[in-house]
This record gives sequence, C-alpha cells and structure tokens, in this order.
Amino acid sequence: MFLPLLSVYWNQKGNLMAKIKIKGMSCNHCIMAVTKALNEIEGIENVKVDLAKGEADFDEVAPIGMDIVRKAIKKEGYEVV
Repeated sequence: MFLPLLSVYWNQKGNLMAKIKIKGMSCNHCIMAVTKALNEIEGIENVKVDLAKGEADFDEVAPIGMDIVRKAIKKEGYEVV
C-alpha cells in the first residue's frame, strides 16, 4: 500500500524530505503522540507536526517502508490520508 505524500524532495544533505497529511489530530497531545511515533522509527529524523494543517514533515535518512509510517501513526489513533 502506498503512503499518500503531499510532497517529497531532497534536502541539502541528500536526505529525502516528506510531508504527509494526518487525520484526527486536535490538540497538543496529538502533536506529541505523532512526533514520538515518527521519531521512534529508525531512519526518520527532524519530525515537525503542524496541527493547524494536519500535516507532518520528516527527513528520511535511511530507506524505510512507508507502511511502517502508516502503522505507527495508526497505532496512536490517527490516520494518514
């Protein structure tokens, strides 16, 4: 299953930078939960969650399966859309 990405590009360090849309976030606890879930995935760094936009940005510094990202976010009670 493919992970819907709003944007993907390479940063100056050569790392893939991704932006995903997340449904169900409504408070600062949601930001912390999604940030923690993504930071725990090996290969993801520099996680930034924007509650107002319902988005998360991160750097992929090592290849990861996007299904891992989706499952980590779903485990916290949110949905990648």
